[in-house]
Amino acid sequence: MESQIAIEDPRQPELAALLTQSDAYYAALYPADSNHLIDASALTAPEVTFLVVRLSGRAAGFGALRRHVGGFGEIKRMYVEPAMRGRNLGRSLLNALEQRARADGLQRLRLETGIGQFEAAALYRSAGYRDIPPFGDYKFDPLSIFMEKLLA
Repeated sequence: MESQIAIEDPRQPELAALLTQSDAYYAALYPADSNHLIDASALTAPEVTFLVVRLSGRAAGFGALRRHVGGFGEIKRMYVEPAMRGRNLGRSLLNALEQRARADGLQRLRLETGIGQFEAAALYRSAGYRDIPPFGDYKFDPLSIFMEKLLA
């Protein structure tokens, strides 16, 4: 099965269902104060690009790139449906987000992930992301990991 990644509107019913699924996944891992999610309406803002990875036409995951005034991008809401994991869709999605950031002229990408998302943290580290202190509006949270990658 071949995957395809494209910019899509997160308000589509299929994607809204996947966003709801991801919300439940994060809510099971972390208390509300430690969930730094943005909703579907924020994902349609002009400074956000929402990418969807599809496998045989079916939405299998998504990720968003938010461009910040400070000249950096932030990866938001990256998620691959559990049944679709293990097929390198997350890595493909991360690569596509990085390509988009480079095309937008961004010098660095940052993200926040949680300590309970071992696979996500391992993916980011294997792709060259390094731990940093909280950035932007984030505050220290013992359940959060903040990371950054300089884009060449």
